[in-house]
Amino acid sequence: MSTLQNKRILLGITGSIAAYKSAELCRLLIKAGAEVRVVLTESARMFITPMTMQALSGNRVHTELLDVEAEAGMGHIALARWADLIVVAPASANFLARLLHGEADDLLTTLCLARRSELALAPAMNQAMWSNSSTRQNVERLSQMAVHIWGPGNGEQACGDEGVGRMLEPEELLGLCAAQFESGLLAGKTVTITAGPTREAIDPVRYISNHSSGKMGYALAEAAVEAGAKVTLISGPVSIPVPQRLHCVQVESAQQMLQACREHPADIFIGVAAVADYRPEQAAAQKIKKDADYMEIRLVRNPDILASIATGASRPFCVGFAAETENLEANALHKLEHKNLDMIVANDASATFGSDEASATVYWAGGNQVLEPHSKAGLTREIIRLIAERLKSA
Repeated sequence: MSTLQNKRILLGITGSIAAYKSAELCRLLIKAGAEVRVVLTESARMFITPMTMQALSGNRVHTELLDVEAEAGMGHIALARWADLIVVAPASANFLARLLHGEADDLLTTLCLARRSELALAPAMNQAMWSNSSTRQNVERLSQMAVHIWGPGNGEQACGDEGVGRMLEPEELLGLCAAQFESGLLAGKTVTITAGPTREAIDPVRYISNHSSGKMGYALAEAAVEAGAKVTLISGPVSIPVPQRLHCVQVESAQQMLQACREHPADIFIGVAAVADYRPEQAAAQKIKKDADYMEIRLVRNPDILASIATGASRPFCVGFAAETENLEANALHKLEHKNLDMIVANDASATFGSDEASATVYWAGGNQVLEPHSKAGLTREIIRLIAERLKSA
């Protein structure tokens, strides 16, 4: 289940005896590499305790809509924004009805209404309740609202009845969660992505660099893998783990990064790396001593990696990133034209470096789309979707 690596899953639990299965689902999600946060409704706490789910998830369990401590920290809106996927398992008949009618009188319904991610419900109830016409109508209308309905299954129930109404088994739900991140949008395509900063040596122990964490580039590489692409990630020095199912080339300087890009041609090139614009004209062979009150270093311009790839022979579909501190749109459009790009993703540099969340505006010739604040994983899936759409129309 490597598609769940580093994914953020919000697990909602409502009042049903099937809540005992949610503990195993949480364990499986964690084992598959996901980060899990749990929300318990008041009735769910009659069946499973916050302590149990906290121990399994490794995170504080959320139970109250108006929690002073939570509102001072993550807050209910931020929690909804945090999630890459919301799964309510089990989802009781009462919860289905309340969600359909837009009720928001507890934390879980509020999160579902405020979500920006996909929402999946795993119903669990007595077979007579499931077959009731009111429940069937509620489920049908929720499906029409692009809510995923997973199950229920058929079999023996806690009350002794036999029939449809059992919550799907945790292993089945795990597979359905993983399937949400397999889009196939770039199936058969090769993608090269640059990420992180570059380091330009002054001497053997000092260098010029920047604050890029590499998180955006790494998240984009994962999103491209999920979309079915064969991905090469060319990374400057970062402190985050390399995603699975891709080829990673580690480099230090801008010149090394350009060389690696040329050695890994692709159908799509995405330049996310924060490449140092300048480097020392000559790096000292030995550590420079503090003998003088000041030191002069002559800097020369580094190669423009993105422009080099975009203007080269047999150019790929080229996507750039513009992290700006001012005049965001004007600077992004200038780079789009003068670097011969197909798309450019523009964002505020002060809110991007090192952060786990981001927003952006994507520009292309004759169009643009604003991407609202989201986790970097969620945002990059939207970027991949736009790349696939523009590539198809190119």
